Amino acid sequence: MVTIPAGIILLGILVFIHELGHFAVAKLAGVKVLKFSLGFGPRLVSRQWGETEYMICAIPLGGYVQMLGEGSEEEKPLSEKDRDRSFAEKSVWRRLGIVAAGPFMNLVLPFLILPVAFMAGMQWPVYLDQPACVGHVHSDSVAAAAGLAAGDCIVAVAGQTVDSWAEADRALLNRAGDSVVLEVRHQGETEPTHFFEAQAGVEGLQGLGLSPEQSAVVGALAPGMPAHGAGFAVGDRIVAIDEQPVESWYDLRRLIQKSEGASQRFLVKRDGRLLELDLVPVRRDGQGDFLIGIAPQLEVTLRRFPVREALSQGVARSVELIELTLVFIKKLVFGQVSTSNIGGPITVVQVAGQAAQTDLASVLSILAFLSIQLGILNLFPIPVLDGGHLLFGLFEVVFRRPLSLRVREAAQQIGLLLILLLMALAFYNDILRFFAGGQ
Repeated sequence: MVTIPAGIILLGILVFIHELGHFAVAKLAGVKVLKFSLGFGPRLVSRQWGETEYMICAIPLGGYVQMLGEGSEEEKPLSEKDRDRSFAEKSVWRRLGIVAAGPFMNLVLPFLILPVAFMAGMQWPVYLDQPACVGHVHSDSVAAAAGLAAGDCIVAVAGQTVDSWAEADRALLNRAGDSVVLEVRHQGETEPTHFFEAQAGVEGLQGLGLSPEQSAVVGALAPGMPAHGAGFAVGDRIVAIDEQPVESWYDLRRLIQKSEGASQRFLVKRDGRLLELDLVPVRRDGQGDFLIGIAPQLEVTLRRFPVREALSQGVARSVELIELTLVFIKKLVFGQVSTSNIGGPITVVQVAGQAAQTDLASVLSILAFLSIQLGILNLFPIPVLDGGHLLFGLFEVVFRRPLSLRVREAAQQIGLLLILLLMALAFYNDILRFFAGGQ
């Protein structure tokens, strides 16, 4: 399984960039760096190079740079020479610069790599540039309760005209947690528009129960599942199941569930020929929906940009990702979006690993997105994070004295507790997604 190792490698790149920021500025400030580690726990690889020990450790969920004058290893008094190279002996402004350098590197990285992604070529779903017309309304959703149906088109969100699915998603994300009014046009222009109110979320239109039009064409097959064994091929268009016509991808689930585990006959179109394929749907671990192991073929277009335009697009996208992350955090803090949206290391590794198996632009895009999350998260004013150390330093700047050791230790313990609680929530969400994922 390539996903997990690939995800760990991409996560390691982000950690390396972060710690490199601390390391480089510490060196420029004349601080002696004792250790540079990717990961925590037992050493897997270790090499002493000059005055610094470089390590790769067993738990790939972070890293650290240990400098002279911090940590518990320097119990004996420092010599005059070492004292001059101690982190603790440097001016408060130099210490602030060293601490801020890690998150700063994570926030700068997207501005460097996203232009490369736009030059390499972005696989862009075609439906995002098309009008926000509905292909399917999921039952028991907000949109279904409002009476929306396939063929309806969203033309405005909170009074803002939207010309595409991407614009509608962006408008909803910017108002996540708020109640917004959507303007809907029925079946093109044959009927007047009407309005319905819904709470915007981070999933955009799909969070309201709306999906774009999607033809019943096979885009991927799961090994060992019934469709693979029955001879399905990527590109097959499913025309009918047990002589019942299939108009779109969304008809498949309803018709497959009707089987209740009995054999079904699929009529598929392949290279202009009609084929009949028989299979028996299965349940995962004997529970949940009946599955056959196929995924839809998403229509995409490759977008490449010349250097100048790629730079502009990359910078604009970086700024947009930072703004959207800050909006999400604000909504999360004020309880306007659910904490179930928080993802942990399992989700990060899965997302990064899946991207690593696609193309360069996808890898760089995911790296940029995750780098921004890591940079902003580390700026939270929580002791044990970089933001907490920045807060201590700013206190020293304002009051011209450092916080007492007792206060700092107490704050560190509280900060550690908060981080552990946050990690527990993230792991809990990851586990729920893992067991609920996929059909």
